[in-house]
Amino acid sequence: MNAVPFIAVARPVPLAPAGEPVAQVASWGDWTGDEQRSSWQALADGASTPNPFFEPWYLLPALQAFDPKGTGRLLTVEIGGELVGLMPITTPRRYARWPIPHLSTWLHPNAFLGAPLVRAGCELPFWKAVADWADANAGASQALFLHLAAMPLEQPLTQALFDLAGNHGRRAALVMREERALLHSPLSPDRYLERALAGKKRKELRRQHARLAEQGALTFARDTGTDGDVAQWIEDFLALEMRGWKGSSGSAMASAPATASLFRTALVEAAKLGKLERLALSLDGRRIAMLANFLTPPGSFSFKTAFDEDFARYSPGVLLQRENLAMLSRPEVSWCDSCAAPDHPMIDSLWTERRPIGRISVAIGGKARRALFEILVALELGRNPAGLDR
Repeated sequence: MNAVPFIAVARPVPLAPAGEPVAQVASWGDWTGDEQRSSWQALADGASTPNPFFEPWYLLPALQAFDPKGTGRLLTVEIGGELVGLMPITTPRRYARWPIPHLSTWLHPNAFLGAPLVRAGCELPFWKAVADWADANAGASQALFLHLAAMPLEQPLTQALFDLAGNHGRRAALVMREERALLHSPLSPDRYLERALAGKKRKELRRQHARLAEQGALTFARDTGTDGDVAQWIEDFLALEMRGWKGSSGSAMASAPATASLFRTALVEAAKLGKLERLALSLDGRRIAMLANFLTPPGSFSFKTAFDEDFARYSPGVLLQRENLAMLSRPEVSWCDSCAAPDHPMIDSLWTERRPIGRISVAIGGKARRALFEILVALELGRNPAGLDR
């Protein structure tokens, strides 16, 4: 297995605009207008680290669904009037089991990355502005520290945070680290599959495909943009996922009105922007395995997948992932984040690269606040052997 040290940026890195970075915080409702969304989307399209979950077409529906009272806010950074960074923030009153107020990235269970959107080349000034703002507002918010969850590690964006902290005597502690499956290889789909799976397993997949084809007309479809029946595809996915174990456990997107609304709205908007790839395996016209990918060049994200458990013995989900390896042939996409849990039994066996993800806690405020933060970090790292201090 390979942990990718740095995901290559497939475009030139521009210089940061001239001027001092300035951070400000506003209600997310102030960013719903067309002009604000346009500048936000432009930032996302040129971000140092792609993150679809913080793009306006995904984050705004998520905030509308899960933050109707507007407690979450958007922290933005501008240089010379140009938007160079954006992240959603909140102020939880508890940290794990402790009653410790802190500043934190606003996330929800269906947001699988917490990387702020930062214009490439502006990573250091972005973090400087965020740190200065957090210092100035620590007292008013009663926050002890800044916590950044689901951060991509060993990336220029995250390295810039550690560099800033080290150069200014500010503690930044990596308190949790994990790895999840990543697809990132120069190999062709066929060669990749040959390397990833033993010959016996590849033979078994061919046998399962043949047996499944005996049950009826087996077809595969891949669609992007607004081509095809986007709305019907979405409804078919929600119904398929709901019929399986996620529906039984209450974790399917259709299990709650809020998650169902997010799924419908985000996928429709992503399709309009050409950021949605839809894969489906069908038997006699009935979709039995489905996958939604978000396209964020130079990367992509495998957002949600579902399969018909009536056909589990044929592994339709794995057969669909075999088709998904065609992502390796897309010239504009060099990697795909699985968004899967660590040690996922299916995708970990098929995708051999790993993406390191972690939680980072950052000191803010004055000496007394930072001294208390040091005690907290010592307690957390002492109890968490997976934590690493940088």
